[in-house]
Amino acid sequence: MVNKIWLAFILIGFGFAAAKGNIGIVTEAAFDGATTGVTVCFGLISILVFWMGMMRLAEESGLVRGLSKLLGPVVSFLFPDVPKNHPAMGYILSNMSANILGLGNAATPMGIRAMQELQTLNPHKETASPAMCTLLALNTASITLIPTTLIAIRLGFDSANPAEIVGPTLLATLIATLAAIMADRWYRNRYLRRRPPVIPPAANLSAER
Repeated sequence: MVNKIWLAFILIGFGFAAAKGNIGIVTEAAFDGATTGVTVCFGLISILVFWMGMMRLAEESGLVRGLSKLLGPVVSFLFPDVPKNHPAMGYILSNMSANILGLGNAATPMGIRAMQELQTLNPHKETASPAMCTLLALNTASITLIPTTLIAIRLGFDSANPAEIVGPTLLATLIATLAAIMADRWYRNRYLRRRPPVIPPAANLSAER
């Protein structure tokens, strides 16, 4: 669906440009955008290497594991339908810890693995389970202590103080996370109220007799 939306934007843009006779402007803008993208990517390399190294030290020193243990009770509250000893819990903890520390590249594969493990607990394979929806909401609106990528982009565009967004980013992601949790609780309770009751096997046998 997202690909179709972007394709529609491109076709609409070309249509308006053709109607006004300005196809050359569209082509020039496309090449300028590609040039800017490459320039920004090269500018991101140095800062990302630095922060990824710092976060690697955090992993090796046990900071990430300590943060995972600290988040344990919170994760148990947010995912009540996932057994504590299930492999999904470990991946969820690692994903949340990486997001909080700004390890976006490390958080993504752990989030995918968590989704795969949660799918093994999902009785309806064609529909996302409440736990999967919770993980998606938290992963999208995660609290971020160090917005590494944004700092790198600001550095690439010669910002006078690229790290000044740390405070606003922390506040914004905190509000987003609280909103995600509230929405998730509301929809989860709504789902549980609408879910048909589970009939024990003994009751089914009695009804058939």
